[in-house]
Amino acid sequence: MRDHTKLRAFELADEAAVLVYRVTVKFPREELYGLTSQMRRAAVSIPSNIVEGCARDSQTDYLRFLYIAFGSLKELHYQLSLSKRLGFLSNQDLSLIEPKIVETEKVLNGLIRALRND
Repeated sequence: MRDHTKLRAFELADEAAVLVYRVTVKFPREELYGLTSQMRRAAVSIPSNIVEGCARDSQTDYLRFLYIAFGSLKELHYQLSLSKRLGFLSNQDLSLIEPKIVETEKVLNGLIRALRND
């Protein structure tokens, strides 16, 4: 079993999830069950799938969960962009969270590629 706490990808994903919760607090109340909920679910899904993958015995299962985490990360990236265009996300909040999302994408993609090439 792998230790997810030693993975930079997990650390970044966890930080991103916390940031998503912080910035979505400011979203309109009518979005609570819409975009706010979608973004929070996607954000929590990323580190959760990394953790679940780490708990799996096979490399194939581990990779499958990392791919799911990466898909949720890309989904979240789009939702951030949409939130900005809809006026729900300030420039300041976007500049706080987007670099973390981009870095997480790079690190998680690197981990996936390294495992695929084993």
